[in-house]
Amino acid sequence: MSRPRMRILSGGCVRGGFFSISTGDSLSPEAVAGDVMKEFAVQELTLGQVLDAAVKAFPLGEAVVHPASGVRWTWLELSERVDDTARGLMTIGVDEGEKIALWAPNCPQWIVFMFAAAKIGAVLLTVNTNYQETELRYLLRQSGCGTLVFFQGLHGRDFATSLHAAVPEVLEHPRGALHSRHAPELRRIVAFGDAPVKAAAYSLSELDALGRDVSETAYAARRSAVEPYAIANMQYTSGTTGFPKGVMLTHVGIVNNARCVGGNLSLTAADRVCLPVPLFHCVGCVLGALACTFYGATMVLLDTFSPIPVMNAVAQERCTALYGVPSFFQAVLHHRFFPRFEFGTLRTGIMAGAVCPEELMRAVMTRMGMEGITICYGLTEGSPVLTQTRMDDSVDRRVSTVGRSLPGIEVSIRDRNCNTELPRGEVGEVCCRGYNVMRGYYDMPEATAEVIDDHGWLHTGDLGCMDADGYVSIRGRIKDMIIRGGENVYPREVEDYLRTMDGVLDVQIVGVPSERYGEEVGAFLIVREGADVSPETVRAFCRGRIAWYKIPRHLALVREFPLTANGKVQKYKLREMAERYFVTADA
Repeated sequence: MSRPRMRILSGGCVRGGFFSISTGDSLSPEAVAGDVMKEFAVQELTLGQVLDAAVKAFPLGEAVVHPASGVRWTWLELSERVDDTARGLMTIGVDEGEKIALWAPNCPQWIVFMFAAAKIGAVLLTVNTNYQETELRYLLRQSGCGTLVFFQGLHGRDFATSLHAAVPEVLEHPRGALHSRHAPELRRIVAFGDAPVKAAAYSLSELDALGRDVSETAYAARRSAVEPYAIANMQYTSGTTGFPKGVMLTHVGIVNNARCVGGNLSLTAADRVCLPVPLFHCVGCVLGALACTFYGATMVLLDTFSPIPVMNAVAQERCTALYGVPSFFQAVLHHRFFPRFEFGTLRTGIMAGAVCPEELMRAVMTRMGMEGITICYGLTEGSPVLTQTRMDDSVDRRVSTVGRSLPGIEVSIRDRNCNTELPRGEVGEVCCRGYNVMRGYYDMPEATAEVIDDHGWLHTGDLGCMDADGYVSIRGRIKDMIIRGGENVYPREVEDYLRTMDGVLDVQIVGVPSERYGEEVGAFLIVREGADVSPETVRAFCRGRIAWYKIPRHLALVREFPLTANGKVQKYKLREMAERYFVTADA
């Protein structure tokens, strides 16, 4: 088939030993030192037990620092706030197993609700702060969420307005007795932030006050009933079908994943970890907050990523570790004020979300002092990390591979047709099994069966190979997922939305290479003759309705898509066309 005729409408340019402890054991700095855990045993711990152990071991150590608000909490102070909030949630009727949606930026209260929900056996449902009306409504409805906790404003963003649009009944119904056709199970709203609390929502101070009615006996009974293999966390991820799916993660899964990743960073109570990555993603809440709690390290929380606040926090708080995606580190290194800040305390960290160029890795190690920085690879369904490079791996290992499997996790490269393990060096689908595999997608058994086979293997949808030493290299994606600056964009979801735009007959979404973000979103559209479709009209149609990172940066109008003999769109050809015709303006 000849190349489809097109008109480019692009935002860019055009061109032709370790340890094992039981449930009741406390943690000590001596116990948590080490690398690859020569003797690994899954620890059957809940999030609440991990927090209690940190409080017992390091009561007066700094747990949470939030430079924007001036908050500095010790582990004991954090624990007291968690207990107050947990009791308050019990008082307003939150049951064991109920989903609590948390829609808030990185802040101390996020950590409080994460542990409070866990202590009473509720399920924390993390909500992307970029979500708009459409995405929020779907999440609340599909999850059967009973309680929503939200922050009332962030950098000019009014979360309350989006909530009122998604669930208009919150403006009409009394507090604690919400009934909505848009979110049938939603009953309660908790609001915090600088804006005045609406009458229909509980404030944090009210929640804490109400919690005083809960006896210590009742609270202790609720805490003791929480099972380590119960669901602790649900995170929504889109799929190739275009329908977001609630990934159910257990206490055991995320606790042990945090334990292993933090162990490979040699975290101790002396470490201070700068976290500009969002807590609503696994990197933030599991590898960041939970790993810090497991080892007693200090969490330094930043609301959002921005180079100057990150550099200032690292310097002022004397951080020893920093997390981010490659574009984060690139922005810091290239900032004109970079030479003004001190990075001498940094030693390690995590880079995730996209492939790291060798030049960037060497700059992070030498100019930022992060000689021990590691690469993590995984997916939400894997709690999330499957493989990790180690601090003593060569630079070549850290840029050409995603490391070796974590202890307790089997990683296998498998033939997609017969599901058998392939020899070392051959390319196949990256699969894993172990304690880390999700319980499944909430209320989607068919979708679950598509990714977890009868032998317990979680199929990632990624293509890769494994060398003789067990290092995994990712070669491509079976799925068409786009990773833009660490955010996952699933083409089908954006395609389905753009097809509702007047004048758009069909659309295909692909990733366009970007030096800054790894990939940008590109759209190929077939439109009705005479239709007013342009980059401006498409972006205006998307703005405020879908998350900003999903909005196409590049657009092209085509008369037809390249098709297979049986009529299926050949996306790989569209990706080739995108690489030829679109140039990302990264500056």
